[in-house]
Amino acid sequence: MATKPQPHSNLAIPPGEYLEEVLESVGMSKAELARRMKRPAPKLSAIVKGTKAITAETALQLEKVLDIPAHIWLGLETEYRLVLARKKLRLPKTPKAKVTSKLASSRRVTP
Repeated sequence: MATKPQPHSNLAIPPGEYLEEVLESVGMSKAELARRMKRPAPKLSAIVKGTKAITAETALQLEKVLDIPAHIWLGLETEYRLVLARKKLRLPKTPKAKVTSKLASSRRVTP
């Protein structure tokens, strides 16, 4: 039995946006989070902007500091990267050059 294709979001939301919301709700600054995670603030800022991915190690650190399970952070990151990849694949294709090879011409059948 074939499964029906599931609709996918085409809205790429970096997990860092959720991270900012969480920080706001708990009253913690990005600088404080970086300090607690023992990470440089610029790297954390790159995660917030979506230019740096949340790795498993980062997800575990976020879990420890914010009490949000690591698999949630990794799921958000994975979904974000999948949306970006889907968008990239939907770009207009460039016309392919016609390739002729000796093999193709040697396979011609003559009547």
